[in-house]
Amino acid sequence: MPPAVSGELIRMMNYVDDISTTLRRITASTAFMTAEEKKRLAEYMKKADPNYTRIVDQLERGE
Repeated sequence: MPPAVSGELIRMMNYVDDISTTLRRITASTAFMTAEEKKRLAEYMKKADPNYTRIVDQLERGE
């Protein structure tokens, strides 16, 4: 049996589910975008602060 988790962890995991839903919507919508629009969106996402991959890296390091 896995160890019990806090309500805060469950809340954070729900936020991740929300992010995943948003990313699925973005992925589905990119089929209707031009290559230039896709590049602009990619740059915009990379510049977002906090950045999703940066947060994952911090969590993996235990920060």
